[in-house]
Amino acid sequence: MGKKGIVLEGGGHRGIYSAGVLDVLYENNVIADGIIGVSAGAVHGASYASGQPGRSVRYTAKYCGDKRYMSMRSLFKTGDMFNVEFCYHEIPEKLDPYNFNALESSHTAFYVTCTDVQTGKPVYHLCRTLRGSEMKWMQASASMPLVSKIVEVDGHRMLDGGMADSIPEEAFEKMGYTKNIVILTQPAGYAKEKNTMLPLIRVALKKYPALVHDMETRHTCYNKELADVEQKAEKGELLLIRPSADLKVSRVEKDPAKIRALYNLGRQDAMTQLKAVKLFYHL
Repeated sequence: MGKKGIVLEGGGHRGIYSAGVLDVLYENNVIADGIIGVSAGAVHGASYASGQPGRSVRYTAKYCGDKRYMSMRSLFKTGDMFNVEFCYHEIPEKLDPYNFNALESSHTAFYVTCTDVQTGKPVYHLCRTLRGSEMKWMQASASMPLVSKIVEVDGHRMLDGGMADSIPEEAFEKMGYTKNIVILTQPAGYAKEKNTMLPLIRVALKKYPALVHDMETRHTCYNKELADVEQKAEKGELLLIRPSADLKVSRVEKDPAKIRALYNLGRQDAMTQLKAVKLFYHL
């Protein structure tokens, strides 16, 4: 049997659904060999890899309406709607400490997906630690275009991984993770539509034509990836978990009650599929 993997798409604060699923999996000893996340999926995958269930929903619900965490003021002042210092340093280092030691000794390999703005290609990075400049990889994965500055690390200039590979299941398979649980943040029947912000994107990112092309074709690529994972799920080649209801939580949701409700839906859906998960992983 191939290595057991978990694949997490993004979705901003909709990603708290994935945190609910992951917490139930961890609490029931469903431990993958590797986990790969995109954007918010990378952020919540990090808490799973460090064995910290409950952490993601705790700090997201607490700070989602805090201007230090996310605000237009931060965007105008720093170039990032999600304040980098607060999100990637103040919270994990002081306010709700991340267990860096646990990640470094974890049995679960933790990967993040970013988009190289110069090539338009996805970059899959194994984070053996999140100390120092390695935290920039997770920041880059979650740096949405137009509301985030380009992140530079290890010779790459990067933004949100979802632009180049929103559901990196095929890429994870090629790395040897062939028994994958894919956690989506949109309910069945969802299809991505063409980005209405394309005129602005073409102007703002005109120095990066490959990236602009990614954004112009993202809806087509996403819908193809979605169809592929649905087809594999039907064949039993992967296990798919996604919201059983549409709770209308936005990417930049500021209502902690809505955050907790979506997290709880993730927990509920995970419990519903827990038996199937264990059978799939042969646990």
